[in-house]
Formats: sequence, C-alpha cells, structure tokens
Amino acid sequence: MNDPVPFSQQVVTNPEIAARFADLHPPFNRQAALAESNRCLYCFDAPCTAACPTHIDVPAFIKKIASGNLSGSARTILDANILGASCSRVCPVDVLCEGACVLHRYNKQPIEIARLQRFAMDSLYESGAPLPFVPAADTGHRAALIGAGPASLACAAELRRRGVRAVIFEAGPLPGGLNTYGVAEYKLPLIESLREIDMLSQLGVEFHFNTRIDVTELSELEPSYDAIFLGLGLGAIHKLGIVGEQLDGVTNALDFIRGYKSGTLLAVPQRVAVIGAGNTAIDAANAAIRLGAAEVYMVYRRGPERMSAFDFEYEHAQKEGVRFLWHVQPVAVQGEQKVQAIKLAKLIASDGDSLVPQEGSEFLLSVDLIILAIGQETHTEFLKGYGYAATIGLEDGRILIDQATGQTSNPKFFAGGDCTNGGREVVDAVADGKRAGISIAAWLGVNHAS
Repeated sequence: MNDPVPFSQQVVTNPEIAARFADLHPPFNRQAALAESNRCLYCFDAPCTAACPTHIDVPAFIKKIASGNLSGSARTILDANILGASCSRVCPVDVLCEGACVLHRYNKQPIEIARLQRFAMDSLYESGAPLPFVPAADTGHRAALIGAGPASLACAAELRRRGVRAVIFEAGPLPGGLNTYGVAEYKLPLIESLREIDMLSQLGVEFHFNTRIDVTELSELEPSYDAIFLGLGLGAIHKLGIVGEQLDGVTNALDFIRGYKSGTLLAVPQRVAVIGAGNTAIDAANAAIRLGAAEVYMVYRRGPERMSAFDFEYEHAQKEGVRFLWHVQPVAVQGEQKVQAIKLAKLIASDGDSLVPQEGSEFLLSVDLIILAIGQETHTEFLKGYGYAATIGLEDGRILIDQATGQTSNPKFFAGGDCTNGGREVVDAVADGKRAGISIAAWLGVNHAS
C-alpha cells in the first residue's frame, strides 16, 4: 500500500553530490520566464507540439505563463504528460520540440521550451497546490502494472483519471525507474524524480516495492486484475566477454550512476575508461570527472559519426574534459586482483561495414576503473513460462504491441517503454504508457477522464 511519507522525504540529498552536480541548465526566474514566453509566436498548427511524443500543447502552456496563469500552464502540461517536470529536464529538446520551433526559419534562437516547462512545474511545486485534477469515480476495475518506471507511471495516471484502480509492483525500493537512479544528477536530481512521483500518490496510485514479479507470481496476479501493463524496462548492461572482466574495478554505467545518486559513491579513482558511446555512457563519463577523476576516456569501436549519443551530449562531454578513443576495441582487462589496465586493439575497415582488429595494434591503457555502457539486455525470458510467450508476442526479447494502443496479442496484457522499443527516451516511455492507460480504460468500457 502507499507509504504515508512522501517519496521525496524518504531520501536525503548529499550536499557534496549536490555541489558537484549543479544544474546543467539553471531554471528561469519569473522575469526571465516572462520575457522568454513573450517571444513565442503561439503558432496555431504548432510544429513543437507535433514533435513532442506526448503532444503537450506548447503554445497554450507558454501563453499561460505570459499571462501569469502559472497553475493553468502546469495543468496544460500535466494533462498531456504527467511526468512533465522530469521531461522538461531530460528530454533531448534539440531534436524534439525546440528543434521544430519555427524561429529556426528566421535564423533566430528557438523558444527555450524545456526551461519554460520546468518553470511552470517548479511554480506548481512551490505553491504547495495539489495536483490540478483528481481521480474519477471508482469504476470497480483494477489493473496491475509491473515496474515503476516512466511508462507504468504514465499508464497509472491515465487509469486513475478514469476511475480504474492502478496497482504498481516494483522490484526495487523506490519508484521512478531510470528517472530515479539512471539519469545523471545534473540533469534530474533523485529528489526531483521522487517529488514528481508524489503527485501520483495524490491520484491514488498504489505501490508495492521490493516485489519482483516472476512468471509464477504473474500467473497468480492475472485472475485478480482486469488488465495487466508490462513496464519492465530493460535488464543488465551487456558484458564484454573478455579475460579479466571479473576483476574488482569493472562495473557498469547504471550501477555507477545509481551509486553516486544514492550517496554510496562519493569519489572515483584517477583514471577511468567508459566503454560505449551512447547517452548513458556520456552521463557516466561526465560523472566520473565531477567525482574527481583526472583522466576519463570513452572507448568506442567506431567513429564519432556512428556514436548513438546526441551531438549536444558529445559536445558537453568534450567541455567536461572527457577524452575519446575511436576505432578501438577492448580485448582484455589486466591486473592482479584489481584493474590496472585495459588492453585495446585498433580496428580497421574490412568488407562492407565490418571492422576487424589491426594486426600488431594492441596497446595498454592504464586505468583504475572500467565502466561498461554497451547496451542492456532484455529480461522478458520469464514470459516463456505458463504459455505466456505463445500469447504475448516476443521478437528478439522485445514485447510486440499494437503501437496505437499498447495492447499485446493477449488482449488482457498491454506493454510500453523500453521492453517494447529496446531503449529510447523517457518521453517515449511516457507516451507509450499514456496511450496504454487510455486504451486499457477504453477496453474496459471506461472513457471519461477527470
């Protein structure tokens, strides 16, 4: 059942971490927000709204800021995206709403939509006002949601707004998924993730923590609920599969980020190598520098043009002082009981798009800590029990869904987020959960939202 203590009061912010991980984009004050909101053209057919996966009515919420209606602005945001506060901090707005701003056509700076969105949400928090909508009357229906990440949270909000009881089962001790423990602190502090989830408690979302659902428990849950949403996320980060990987000093990016966000990791060794070149890898590399490392290397088997991280993340890492090693591949980890070096081989082009080690090119990079960030495994194997794999379609470990509704081939089961798309942005998971929540309610014969 819900803990009476708000989630945001269950953790204590470490002052040292807060000092090292100051806001990447400082918030607007009231005067700056007013000036920026008045730059908006309030487009009728706004491309920024179309570019937002949750389709927030951007001109409407900005116009309400300009007119001083901050609670109305927050309501507009939350109507479309219950996690509007976290998305204002972590969304890659350069390639979404701000990237679509019409001011680009006139060679002007786009409206700072994310900072305005954060301003509206922060103002709601600071006012102490309750969530600007309430759950609808109880319909007698209830849904179980597996996982407490952004997809499940968004789904639960839509269900509660339609009077469907939403019960979330989470394997960890706190809700939020990667928002809570997997996003760099300078983007989204742990306390801010939990403060946002406090609003969901106001909607009556129920949480059960430290509860890992396996196939046996799922089969026991199924008869008791009218619908089930699978917001499983992804599993462990892939291993390299090389000699020495078991040595002390080899970790993965998610454990590393979770460690410093939870206050259990306050310093790192002087020399760090991060394997991978995605956004999570860059978050880990930047964090290592802020935690005191003198040398941080990102090791990637291809060139910068092939890295999956966004360009602005790459530029940020360069400014932080991260060094990049391109076209190299780890072949072994060396050390007695702890990591002392990583052996790398240079790669050269072969047939087609493939790369192969260059003969005699191996060299040692002296490091004390190796952080793996080379993608995550799926963890849907448990669905193969009790015949679920036959009714819930899987492809390469991903759950297959109807994109418009989130429904699987088993009509009682819906899914969304990383377990269906292999790993995308927080806002994409929110959009998946939102669609699924609305569709579950409609499937149960409930259509009215509060």
